[in-house]
Amino acid sequence: MPRPHTETGRIELRLRPEDKVTLRRAASLQRLDLTGYILGAVLPMATAEIAEAERLTLSERDSLRVLALLENPPAAPGRLVRVAKAGRTLQ
Repeated sequence: MPRPHTETGRIELRLRPEDKVTLRRAASLQRLDLTGYILGAVLPMATAEIAEAERLTLSERDSLRVLALLENPPAAPGRLVRVAKAGRTLQ
């Protein structure tokens, strides 16, 4: 039966006994508890993966296009100008 969800900051992890022994041994060698060892190994990787997913890499052609548009932006469409002057939002 599933347990009710509570925000405790806890994560349960099911491991094979031999994997737990390996993690505990590695943590011990680093003079860390198991939580500190896992967080130290996993959080930097998670942060890097998030940063990579959020990073937009443009080709040289696309980079030049963006720079050109920033230097010489196209004229705003008439409807957008009218809405901006009226202080409303587009719908």
